[in-house]
Amino acid sequence: MSYRRDHRAHRAALFDNYDSIEEGGISASSSYPRDLDERDNDKAVDSLQDRVSFLKRLTGDIHEEVENHNRMLDRMGNEMDSSRGIMSGTMDRFKMVFEKKSNRKMCKLVGYFVLSFFLIYYIFR
Repeated sequence: MSYRRDHRAHRAALFDNYDSIEEGGISASSSYPRDLDERDNDKAVDSLQDRVSFLKRLTGDIHEEVENHNRMLDRMGNEMDSSRGIMSGTMDRFKMVFEKKSNRKMCKLVGYFVLSFFLIYYIFR
């Protein structure tokens, strides 16, 4: 208990003359009218209110943009799923064609024909 009293006494002695000094070492002047402080406070509140309104509109715009992007991504995902279904059907058909030897020969013939067409095209171009 004695320690606490001594601690408070030392603290009071240390900060005894600094009670009236504000941050930065400048004394507060009581000569300014109270209305000036009220006007400054009102301006600061108005400025904060404008900033809050701006941020609210900005976050609303961001939310709307995110919602639009999510809808677009959902549509793309659905389209990719349908494309994947079409491609798997096509691959199944190719597998069936290549399983038979006669169909494999026909595909090779068509491939050679397309290759020779492009070769002749580039030669005479």
